[in-house]
Amino acid sequence: MGLLGTVVAYSEEVYPLVKLKLAADRIRRQIPAEPHWAFSYSMLQKVSRSFALVIQQLGPQLRNAVCVFYLVLRALDTVEDDTSIPSDIKVPILQNFYRHIYDREWHFSCGTKDYKVLMDKLHLVSIAFLELDRSYQKAIEDITKRMGAGMAKFICKEVETTDDYDEYCHYVAGLVGLGLSKLFHASGSEELAPDNLSNSMGLFLQKTNIIRDYLEDINEIPKSRMFWPRQIWSKYANKLEDFKYVENSTKAVQCLNDLVTNALIHAEDCLQYMSALKDLSIFRFAAIPQIMAIGTLALCYNNVEVFRGVVKMRRGLTAKVIDQTYSMSDVYGAFYEFSSMLKSKIDNSDPNASLTHKRVDAIQKACISSGLLNKRSLHVSGSKFHYVTLLTMVVFLLVAMLIPFLLHK
Repeated sequence: MGLLGTVVAYSEEVYPLVKLKLAADRIRRQIPAEPHWAFSYSMLQKVSRSFALVIQQLGPQLRNAVCVFYLVLRALDTVEDDTSIPSDIKVPILQNFYRHIYDREWHFSCGTKDYKVLMDKLHLVSIAFLELDRSYQKAIEDITKRMGAGMAKFICKEVETTDDYDEYCHYVAGLVGLGLSKLFHASGSEELAPDNLSNSMGLFLQKTNIIRDYLEDINEIPKSRMFWPRQIWSKYANKLEDFKYVENSTKAVQCLNDLVTNALIHAEDCLQYMSALKDLSIFRFAAIPQIMAIGTLALCYNNVEVFRGVVKMRRGLTAKVIDQTYSMSDVYGAFYEFSSMLKSKIDNSDPNASLTHKRVDAIQKACISSGLLNKRSLHVSGSKFHYVTLLTMVVFLLVAMLIPFLLHK
């Protein structure tokens, strides 16, 4: 589909997309003047543009804490991901990383591209960390310590069983959920969420990423490091890399569907977690990534393209989710629509079809029983093309082009 065809087919996404572009430009112009905060926020935009946008939903103090929290854990993850670092060097760094964040001088060169810059200048993130309120520091230190220990454990251990899979995802993402809940509570805006719900928030996102990133991870240089559990993939192939080859497409997709079905078990916990949030800014910060996750799972399910390239949501739909997610009715609506999309793709000959149906039905039942589906403003399905939408689109495109010109006059 060409550009014009895409615009016509998804005309309702153009306005949010232009708003997102303007918001991104505004964020770049609002980077703080202090060198350590300037580095932290500019680096956040480079290592995760989507997170840099979502974090803007938060108030200033909590936003600073979450920014530092994200960068510290991203740095920790960079050490773990760098397969060129020998284990006898990597493991002690992971285990002691929570101490290094208090050191204004410490840094460790590893990673590539923007991640290498982050590691080379990590002392600037440490300076920002040391300016946070002590309650935020304690929460970040605790999660960094626990995550580093968990990552170290899996450096020399393969993900064999589904229990291993859940444990690994807990260390690298479930703890992020726990940490964010601690930061929300420390801000005084939220009650402290139950650990099991916070954990599910992280696992739902992490499992989605692990599923989506199969091809990127299997082709990692100098060596691949995969987290698909052997207990699942060994039912469909002798070697995990076999899924790359066209002749194994049927088994590859069956394994993929098995993993998506495994991830769906966390969706109901995520809905329960989000329904308890009271602060709108925190709610939007938490809800937007979860909607993106259920949407990505719907796209990946029964989709052989996961083994051929990159599968992700359209930028316009992403912009629409960011622009229009404001209430639990929007969340329930998005989860219902995306789960319906996934349900329509279930092949009853798939080995896990009945279990997938059961998981999807449970999600949809939770959405329906909320009584909020008809009150939502966010609709992720396409809508009919309207000339008013086209006119709005043209006006905002012109504004988007003119603003940079006017700012530089």
